[in-house]
Amino acid sequence: MRTEQLARTFVEYYEERGHHRITGSTLLPPPGDPVLFTTSGMHPLTPFLEGRAHPLGRRLVNVQRCLRTTDLDEVGDATHLTVFEMLGTWSLGDYGGPLSLEWGYGLLTEGFGVDPGLLYATVFGGDGRTGPDTASAELWERLGVPVEFTVEDNWWSNGPVGPVGPDSEIFLWSGDGPPRSTPTRDDRWVEIWNHVTMTHRRLGDGSLLPLPQRNVDTGLGLERLASLLQGRPSVFDGDVFDPWRRLVPGLWSLDEPSLRLVCDHLRSAVVILGDGVRPANTGRGYVLRRLVRRVLTLLRREDPSYGVGDLPEELVRHTLDHFRQEIRPGDVLRMLREEEDRFRRLLERGRRVLARPRFRGPLAEEDFHHLHDTHGLPRELITSLREE
Repeated sequence: MRTEQLARTFVEYYEERGHHRITGSTLLPPPGDPVLFTTSGMHPLTPFLEGRAHPLGRRLVNVQRCLRTTDLDEVGDATHLTVFEMLGTWSLGDYGGPLSLEWGYGLLTEGFGVDPGLLYATVFGGDGRTGPDTASAELWERLGVPVEFTVEDNWWSNGPVGPVGPDSEIFLWSGDGPPRSTPTRDDRWVEIWNHVTMTHRRLGDGSLLPLPQRNVDTGLGLERLASLLQGRPSVFDGDVFDPWRRLVPGLWSLDEPSLRLVCDHLRSAVVILGDGVRPANTGRGYVLRRLVRRVLTLLRREDPSYGVGDLPEELVRHTLDHFRQEIRPGDVLRMLREEEDRFRRLLERGRRVLARPRFRGPLAEEDFHHLHDTHGLPRELITSLREE
Protein backbone atom coordinates (compact mmCIF):
# COMPACT_ATOMS: atom_id res chain seq x y z
CA MET A 1 0.00 0.00 0.00
CA ARG A 2 1.08 3.54 -0.71
CA THR A 3 0.96 6.05 2.13
CA GLU A 4 -2.33 7.69 1.13
CA GLN A 5 -4.01 4.30 0.81
CA LEU A 6 -2.79 3.32 4.27
CA ALA A 7 -4.33 6.47 5.72
CA ARG A 8 -7.66 5.84 3.98
CA THR A 9 -7.73 2.21 5.13
CA PHE A 10 -7.02 3.29 8.71
CA VAL A 11 -9.80 5.88 8.82
CA GLU A 12 -12.36 3.64 7.11
CA TYR A 13 -11.59 0.74 9.46
CA TYR A 14 -12.42 2.84 12.50
CA GLU A 15 -15.39 4.54 10.87
CA GLU A 16 -16.86 1.05 10.46
CA ARG A 17 -16.45 0.69 14.23
CA GLY A 18 -18.42 3.82 15.10
CA HIS A 19 -15.65 6.43 15.04
CA HIS A 20 -16.23 9.87 13.56
CA ARG A 21 -13.43 11.48 11.59
CA ILE A 22 -12.31 14.86 12.88
CA THR A 23 -10.31 17.40 10.94
CA GLY A 24 -6.58 17.10 11.56
CA SER A 25 -4.99 19.64 9.28
CA THR A 26 -2.90 22.59 10.38
CA LEU A 27 0.35 22.50 12.34
CA LEU A 28 -0.84 25.52 14.31
CA PRO A 29 -2.58 24.82 17.64
CA PRO A 30 -5.79 26.65 18.63
CA PRO A 31 -5.52 30.31 19.73
CA GLY A 32 -4.37 30.63 23.32
CA ASP A 33 -2.47 27.34 23.33
CA PRO A 34 1.04 28.01 24.69
CA VAL A 35 2.84 25.53 22.42
CA LEU A 36 4.22 26.66 19.09
CA PHE A 37 3.14 23.71 16.96
CA THR A 38 0.85 20.70 17.14
CA THR A 39 3.08 17.85 18.32
CA SER A 40 0.59 14.96 18.39
CA GLY A 41 -2.89 14.00 17.35
CA MET A 42 -4.16 14.26 20.91
CA HIS A 43 -2.95 17.81 21.43
CA PRO A 44 -6.03 19.57 19.99
CA LEU A 45 -8.27 17.15 21.92
CA THR A 46 -6.97 17.94 25.41
CA PRO A 47 -10.20 19.67 26.61
CA PHE A 48 -12.25 16.64 25.57
CA LEU A 49 -9.85 14.19 27.19
CA GLU A 50 -10.35 16.17 30.39
CA GLY A 51 -14.13 15.73 30.29
CA ARG A 52 -15.71 18.22 27.89
CA ALA A 53 -18.23 16.58 25.54
CA HIS A 54 -17.04 16.39 21.94
CA PRO A 55 -19.69 17.40 19.39
CA LEU A 56 -19.00 14.29 17.29
CA GLY A 57 -19.31 11.84 20.15
CA ARG A 58 -17.12 9.49 22.17
CA ARG A 59 -15.32 7.65 19.35
CA LEU A 60 -13.00 9.69 17.13
CA VAL A 61 -10.39 9.07 14.42
CA ASN A 62 -8.15 11.41 12.47
CA VAL A 63 -4.97 12.02 10.47
CA GLN A 64 -3.06 14.90 12.05
CA ARG A 65 0.07 16.53 10.71
CA CYS A 66 2.57 17.25 13.47
CA LEU A 67 5.91 18.96 14.02
CA ARG A 68 8.46 17.97 16.64
CA THR A 69 11.81 19.60 17.25
CA THR A 70 12.59 17.58 20.39
CA ASP A 71 13.90 14.82 18.09
CA LEU A 72 15.83 17.21 15.83
CA ASP A 73 19.20 15.61 16.51
CA GLU A 74 17.75 12.19 15.65
CA VAL A 75 16.44 13.26 12.25
CA GLY A 76 18.38 11.32 9.67
CA ASP A 77 18.02 7.94 11.35
CA ALA A 78 15.57 5.31 10.08
CA THR A 79 12.46 6.46 11.92
CA HIS A 80 12.43 10.19 12.83
CA LEU A 81 11.05 13.14 10.87
CA THR A 82 10.48 16.78 11.85
CA VAL A 83 7.08 17.05 10.14
CA PHE A 84 5.04 13.87 9.93
CA GLU A 85 1.47 12.60 9.99
CA MET A 86 -0.04 10.82 12.97
CA LEU A 87 -2.92 8.39 12.68
CA GLY A 88 -5.00 8.58 15.84
CA THR A 89 -8.05 7.10 17.55
CA TRP A 90 -9.81 8.07 20.76
CA SER A 91 -12.31 6.61 23.15
CA LEU A 92 -13.64 9.42 25.34
CA GLY A 93 -14.98 7.46 28.27
CA ASP A 94 -16.35 4.74 25.97
CA TYR A 95 -14.49 1.46 25.35
CA GLY A 96 -11.35 0.38 27.21
CA GLY A 97 -7.75 -0.43 26.38
CA PRO A 98 -8.13 -4.17 25.59
CA LEU A 99 -10.75 -3.54 22.89
CA SER A 100 -8.57 -0.80 21.41
CA LEU A 101 -5.65 -3.25 21.24
CA GLU A 102 -7.80 -5.98 19.72
CA TRP A 103 -9.00 -3.64 16.98
CA GLY A 104 -5.43 -2.46 16.39
CA TYR A 105 -4.24 -6.04 16.04
CA GLY A 106 -7.04 -6.74 13.57
CA LEU A 107 -6.18 -3.75 11.41
CA LEU A 108 -2.48 -4.59 11.33
CA THR A 109 -2.91 -8.28 10.53
CA GLU A 110 -6.04 -8.28 8.38
CA GLY A 111 -6.27 -4.74 7.01
CA PHE A 112 -2.54 -4.21 6.39
CA GLY A 113 -1.48 -7.83 6.02
CA VAL A 114 1.19 -7.86 8.74
CA ASP A 115 2.44 -11.32 9.70
CA PRO A 116 1.35 -11.80 13.36
CA GLY A 117 4.67 -13.52 14.02
CA LEU A 118 6.45 -10.21 13.44
CA LEU A 119 4.64 -8.42 16.28
CA TYR A 120 5.68 -7.87 19.88
CA ALA A 121 3.95 -5.84 22.61
CA THR A 122 5.11 -4.09 25.74
CA VAL A 123 2.85 -3.34 28.70
CA PHE A 124 3.14 -1.54 32.03
CA GLY A 125 4.55 -3.80 34.73
CA GLY A 126 3.43 -1.81 37.74
CA ASP A 127 5.27 0.28 40.30
CA GLY A 128 4.85 1.27 43.91
CA ARG A 129 1.70 3.30 43.24
CA THR A 130 -0.22 1.43 40.54
CA GLY A 131 -0.40 -2.24 39.65
CA PRO A 132 0.53 -3.96 36.38
CA ASP A 133 -1.65 -3.65 33.29
CA THR A 134 -2.93 -7.21 33.44
CA ALA A 135 -5.90 -6.53 31.15
CA SER A 136 -3.65 -5.62 28.21
CA ALA A 137 -1.26 -8.50 28.96
CA GLU A 138 -4.13 -10.98 28.99
CA LEU A 139 -5.42 -9.64 25.66
CA TRP A 140 -2.02 -10.08 24.01
CA GLU A 141 -1.69 -13.55 25.47
CA ARG A 142 -5.06 -14.52 24.01
CA LEU A 143 -3.99 -13.21 20.58
CA GLY A 144 -0.68 -15.08 20.75
CA VAL A 145 1.50 -11.94 20.73
CA PRO A 146 4.57 -12.07 23.02
CA VAL A 147 4.65 -9.47 25.78
CA GLU A 148 7.44 -7.66 27.61
CA PHE A 149 6.73 -5.80 30.86
CA THR A 150 8.39 -2.44 31.53
CA VAL A 151 7.76 0.38 33.98
CA GLU A 152 8.93 3.80 32.78
CA ASP A 153 8.66 3.00 29.07
CA ASN A 154 4.99 2.08 29.42
CA TRP A 155 3.73 4.81 31.72
CA TRP A 156 2.46 7.72 29.62
CA SER A 157 2.26 11.37 30.58
CA ASN A 158 1.94 14.61 28.64
CA GLY A 159 3.75 16.82 31.12
CA PRO A 160 4.30 17.33 34.86
CA VAL A 161 0.55 17.64 35.50
CA GLY A 162 -2.49 16.28 33.68
CA PRO A 163 -3.81 12.90 32.50
CA VAL A 164 -1.47 9.91 32.86
CA GLY A 165 -1.78 6.17 32.63
CA PRO A 166 -0.38 2.87 31.37
CA ASP A 167 0.20 2.28 27.69
CA SER A 168 0.78 -0.75 25.52
CA GLU A 169 3.14 -0.30 22.59
CA ILE A 170 3.08 -2.47 19.49
CA PHE A 171 6.40 -3.25 17.79
CA LEU A 172 7.11 -4.64 14.33
CA TRP A 173 10.23 -6.66 13.51
CA SER A 174 12.34 -4.89 10.88
CA GLY A 175 15.35 -7.20 10.77
CA ASP A 176 16.32 -9.95 8.37
CA GLY A 177 15.40 -13.47 9.35
CA PRO A 178 13.08 -14.55 12.15
CA PRO A 179 12.44 -12.16 15.09
CA ARG A 180 14.84 -12.29 18.02
CA SER A 181 15.05 -10.98 21.57
CA THR A 182 12.63 -8.30 22.85
CA PRO A 183 11.88 -4.63 22.07
CA THR A 184 14.00 -3.29 24.96
CA ARG A 185 16.99 -5.43 23.95
CA ASP A 186 17.01 -5.20 20.15
CA ASP A 187 16.35 -1.99 18.23
CA ARG A 188 15.27 -3.96 15.16
CA TRP A 189 11.93 -4.07 16.95
CA VAL A 190 10.42 -0.75 15.78
CA GLU A 191 7.60 0.85 17.74
CA ILE A 192 4.69 1.54 15.42
CA TRP A 193 1.61 2.09 17.60
CA ASN A 194 1.02 3.30 21.13
CA HIS A 195 -2.28 2.69 22.96
CA VAL A 196 -2.65 4.80 26.11
CA THR A 197 -5.30 4.25 28.77
CA MET A 198 -5.66 7.49 30.75
CA THR A 199 -6.51 6.32 34.26
CA HIS A 200 -5.27 9.11 36.57
CA ARG A 201 -4.55 12.80 36.78
CA ARG A 202 -1.11 13.74 38.12
CA LEU A 203 -1.26 16.76 40.41
CA GLY A 204 1.42 19.38 40.98
CA ASP A 205 2.77 17.55 44.02
CA GLY A 206 3.19 14.34 42.01
CA SER A 207 0.25 12.51 43.54
CA LEU A 208 -2.22 10.58 41.38
CA LEU A 209 -5.97 11.11 41.39
CA PRO A 210 -8.21 8.54 39.63
CA LEU A 211 -10.03 10.02 36.63
CA PRO A 212 -13.83 9.87 36.61
CA GLN A 213 -13.68 9.32 32.83
CA ARG A 214 -11.14 6.87 31.45
CA ASN A 215 -10.01 7.58 27.91
CA VAL A 216 -8.02 5.64 25.33
CA ASP A 217 -5.66 7.59 23.05
CA THR A 218 -3.69 5.86 20.29
CA GLY A 219 -1.06 7.18 17.91
CA LEU A 220 0.51 5.58 14.84
CA GLY A 221 3.15 7.38 12.74
CA LEU A 222 2.03 7.16 9.12
CA GLU A 223 5.40 7.55 7.38
CA ARG A 224 7.07 5.08 9.73
CA LEU A 225 4.32 2.52 9.16
CA ALA A 226 4.43 3.02 5.40
CA SER A 227 8.19 2.53 5.13
CA LEU A 228 8.03 -0.68 7.18
CA LEU A 229 5.11 -2.15 5.24
CA GLN A 230 6.74 -1.18 1.95
CA GLY A 231 9.91 -3.00 2.98
CA ARG A 232 12.00 0.18 2.89
CA PRO A 233 15.02 0.61 5.19
CA SER A 234 13.97 4.04 6.53
CA VAL A 235 11.19 6.64 6.49
CA PHE A 236 13.26 8.48 3.88
CA ASP A 237 12.84 5.55 1.50
CA GLY A 238 9.03 5.46 1.73
CA ASP A 239 6.93 6.57 -1.21
CA VAL A 240 6.32 10.14 0.10
CA PHE A 241 10.05 10.78 -0.35
CA ASP A 242 10.32 9.15 -3.80
CA PRO A 243 10.47 12.51 -5.68
CA TRP A 244 13.07 13.83 -3.25
CA ARG A 245 15.17 10.71 -3.69
CA ARG A 246 14.92 11.09 -7.45
CA LEU A 247 15.75 14.80 -7.78
CA VAL A 248 17.88 15.99 -4.84
CA PRO A 249 21.00 13.82 -5.51
CA GLY A 250 21.20 15.43 -8.95
CA LEU A 251 21.31 18.88 -7.37
CA TRP A 252 23.79 18.39 -4.55
CA SER A 253 26.39 15.70 -3.92
CA LEU A 254 25.63 14.62 -0.34
CA ASP A 255 26.30 11.59 1.82
CA GLU A 256 23.28 9.66 3.08
CA PRO A 257 22.91 11.36 6.51
CA SER A 258 23.20 14.81 4.93
CA LEU A 259 20.75 13.90 2.17
CA ARG A 260 18.18 12.78 4.72
CA LEU A 261 18.54 15.93 6.83
CA VAL A 262 18.28 18.23 3.81
CA CYS A 263 15.19 16.44 2.47
CA ASP A 264 13.51 16.42 5.90
CA HIS A 265 14.20 20.05 6.77
CA LEU A 266 13.27 21.44 3.35
CA ARG A 267 10.10 19.38 3.21
CA SER A 268 9.23 20.57 6.73
CA ALA A 269 9.93 24.18 5.79
CA VAL A 270 7.54 23.89 2.84
CA VAL A 271 4.78 22.54 5.10
CA ILE A 272 5.35 25.24 7.76
CA LEU A 273 5.23 27.96 5.10
CA GLY A 274 2.12 26.33 3.69
CA ASP A 275 0.45 26.72 7.09
CA GLY A 276 1.09 30.46 7.08
CA VAL A 277 4.25 30.78 9.21
CA ARG A 278 6.94 33.17 8.02
CA PRO A 279 10.64 33.33 9.05
CA ALA A 280 11.29 35.41 12.18
CA ASN A 281 13.67 35.71 15.11
CA THR A 282 11.19 34.40 17.67
CA GLY A 283 8.43 31.82 18.08
CA ARG A 284 7.22 29.72 15.18
CA GLY A 285 9.11 31.85 12.70
CA TYR A 286 12.37 31.07 14.45
CA VAL A 287 11.73 27.32 14.26
CA LEU A 288 11.23 27.73 10.51
CA ARG A 289 14.34 29.90 10.19
CA ARG A 290 16.41 27.42 12.17
CA LEU A 291 15.39 24.53 9.91
CA VAL A 292 16.24 26.46 6.76
CA ARG A 293 19.57 27.66 8.12
CA ARG A 294 20.55 24.17 9.20
CA VAL A 295 20.09 23.15 5.56
CA LEU A 296 22.01 26.16 4.26
CA THR A 297 24.87 25.57 6.68
CA LEU A 298 25.16 21.95 5.64
CA LEU A 299 24.97 22.73 1.90
CA ARG A 300 27.52 25.50 2.20
CA ARG A 301 29.89 23.17 4.05
CA GLU A 302 29.71 20.72 1.16
CA ASP A 303 30.03 23.32 -1.60
CA PRO A 304 29.65 27.15 -1.33
CA SER A 305 27.78 27.16 -4.65
CA TYR A 306 24.94 24.99 -3.30
CA GLY A 307 21.72 26.79 -2.41
CA VAL A 308 17.97 26.32 -2.01
CA GLY A 309 17.37 28.43 -5.11
CA ASP A 310 18.11 25.23 -7.04
CA LEU A 311 15.14 23.39 -5.48
CA PRO A 312 12.77 22.20 -8.22
CA GLU A 313 9.20 23.45 -8.10
CA GLU A 314 8.07 19.84 -8.58
CA LEU A 315 9.24 18.94 -5.06
CA VAL A 316 7.45 21.90 -3.52
CA ARG A 317 4.25 21.14 -5.41
CA HIS A 318 4.40 17.45 -4.46
CA THR A 319 4.70 18.32 -0.75
CA LEU A 320 1.94 20.96 -0.83
CA ASP A 321 -0.39 18.56 -2.65
CA HIS A 322 0.30 15.77 -0.16
CA PHE A 323 -0.56 18.02 2.79
CA ARG A 324 -3.48 19.66 0.93
CA GLN A 325 -2.12 23.21 1.22
CA GLU A 326 -3.24 26.09 -1.01
CA ILE A 327 -0.14 28.30 -1.24
CA ARG A 328 1.52 28.58 -4.66
CA PRO A 329 4.82 26.70 -5.09
CA GLY A 330 6.42 29.81 -6.59
CA ASP A 331 5.66 31.80 -3.45
CA VAL A 332 7.29 29.12 -1.28
CA LEU A 333 10.43 29.15 -3.43
CA ARG A 334 10.56 32.94 -3.32
CA MET A 335 10.43 32.97 0.49
CA LEU A 336 13.13 30.29 0.69
CA ARG A 337 15.38 32.34 -1.58
CA GLU A 338 14.76 35.46 0.50
CA GLU A 339 15.74 33.55 3.62
CA GLU A 340 18.88 32.35 1.88
CA ASP A 341 19.79 35.96 1.04
CA ARG A 342 19.38 36.90 4.72
CA PHE A 343 21.59 33.99 5.66
CA ARG A 344 24.35 35.09 3.29
CA ARG A 345 24.30 38.56 4.81
CA LEU A 346 24.54 36.95 8.24
CA LEU A 347 27.57 34.98 7.06
CA GLU A 348 29.31 38.15 5.94
CA ARG A 349 28.59 39.82 9.29
CA GLY A 350 29.71 36.69 11.15
CA ARG A 351 33.08 36.64 9.39
CA ARG A 352 33.70 40.26 10.34
CA VAL A 353 32.75 39.67 13.98
CA LEU A 354 34.80 36.49 14.35
CA ALA A 355 37.83 38.27 12.91
CA ARG A 356 37.96 40.49 16.00
CA PRO A 357 40.83 39.70 18.39
CA ARG A 358 38.44 38.64 21.17
CA PHE A 359 37.16 35.68 19.12
CA ARG A 360 40.33 34.40 17.47
CA GLY A 361 41.25 31.92 20.20
CA PRO A 362 39.22 29.14 21.81
CA LEU A 363 35.65 30.24 22.54
CA ALA A 364 34.16 29.93 26.00
CA GLU A 365 30.47 29.25 26.58
CA GLU A 366 29.90 32.92 27.38
CA ASP A 367 31.38 33.80 23.97
CA PHE A 368 28.84 31.60 22.20
CA HIS A 369 26.01 33.23 24.18
CA HIS A 370 27.32 36.73 23.40
CA LEU A 371 27.68 35.97 19.69
CA HIS A 372 24.13 34.60 19.56
CA ASP A 373 22.41 37.26 21.66
CA THR A 374 24.32 40.27 20.32
CA HIS A 375 25.04 39.33 16.72
CA GLY A 376 22.46 36.62 15.95
CA LEU A 377 25.08 33.94 15.26
CA PRO A 378 23.98 30.41 16.20
CA ARG A 379 26.53 27.96 17.55
CA GLU A 380 26.54 25.68 14.50
CA LEU A 381 27.17 28.66 12.21
CA ILE A 382 30.02 29.90 14.40
CA THR A 383 31.60 26.45 14.30
CA SER A 384 31.24 26.33 10.52
CA LEU A 385 32.77 29.78 10.00
CA ARG A 386 35.75 28.97 12.23
CA GLU A 387 36.44 25.89 10.12
CA GLU A 388 36.90 28.00 6.96
